[in-house]
Amino acid sequence: MRAVMFDGKRIEVVDDLEVRDPGPGEVLVSIAAAGLCHSDLSVVDGTIPFPVPVVLGHEGAGVVEAVGVGVTHVEPGDHVALSTLANCGTCAECDRGRPTMCRQAIGRPGRPFRRGEQAVFQFASNSAFAERTVVKAVQAVRIPKDIPLPSAALIGCGVLTGVGAVLNRARVDRGDRVVVIGAGGIGLNVIQGARIAGALRIVAVDANPAKEAVARQFGATDFLTSVEGVRDLLPTGADHAFECVGRVELIRAAVDLLDRHGQAVLLGVPAATAEASFLVSSMYLDKSILGCRYGSSRPQRDIALYADLYRTGRLMLDELVTETYPVEDFERAAADAEAGKVARGVLTF
Repeated sequence: MRAVMFDGKRIEVVDDLEVRDPGPGEVLVSIAAAGLCHSDLSVVDGTIPFPVPVVLGHEGAGVVEAVGVGVTHVEPGDHVALSTLANCGTCAECDRGRPTMCRQAIGRPGRPFRRGEQAVFQFASNSAFAERTVVKAVQAVRIPKDIPLPSAALIGCGVLTGVGAVLNRARVDRGDRVVVIGAGGIGLNVIQGARIAGALRIVAVDANPAKEAVARQFGATDFLTSVEGVRDLLPTGADHAFECVGRVELIRAAVDLLDRHGQAVLLGVPAATAEASFLVSSMYLDKSILGCRYGSSRPQRDIALYADLYRTGRLMLDELVTETYPVEDFERAAADAEAGKVARGVLTF
């Protein structure tokens, strides 16, 4: 089968990959579409360390092909969106409703693929850049069949992370003032999450002025090309500032833009060794700096919720799909993503 592999030196679209059958508590999914996220490219440039060789991709949707023993919530033929959380469901964190903190879901890469005699790693417990992949049953969430699969694919990372950061982590409330730094795939979902939450002012900041139209489409009330102008719009500062780029100077800017009791939420991914600074004295008015993993999501609940919001016209998915690419055209898709030409490019099989 076809897949996008990274061997530590180069990316290659191969056609001779094999995947094992699903074991107990697992699901085999035939991938129809997968979003190209910067996290996939961060594996290639070393920002996210990961063992190789690896099949990339972590934001996908498709059709259940087979299920393992004990799987009852999905069956062959069901349409599913995939999450990256291979959480155990039985530890204290899972029991508290915090599957993103399950230690079984962090840093335990499996190798369900083979290429010839070589075992191949699975990225983010998912590897959606393959025609078929095996995931834990908890990662496969059934969705209505009337949702286009290229749109549904984007729920599994961009929507869960961006909208989830707003609703689950920051808990943006009606009338709040929000600053979103970076209007890419994650930033646009933060913007629409703030709109859904009822934020009064949503200021999008992106160095690319061409992103203004789509940022406003998703719910931004204002658009700036630099953080320098935010205080002109929000003289006392923001209730919430989301950093969606992954640059330490923008993390500092997010903190500096907060009003009293404000929250800076970090979603961008800088290098693993990056360090950021802030004025300690600025924090004593009940300000907070919040990390956020995967939108603090509960995928079985949240994906179903976002699917319903999409079907009622409140959540935008189709508009995120800037362009679709056949998997063989991965290099062009990656180049467009790096150049910021697309909100989200989607690979199709």
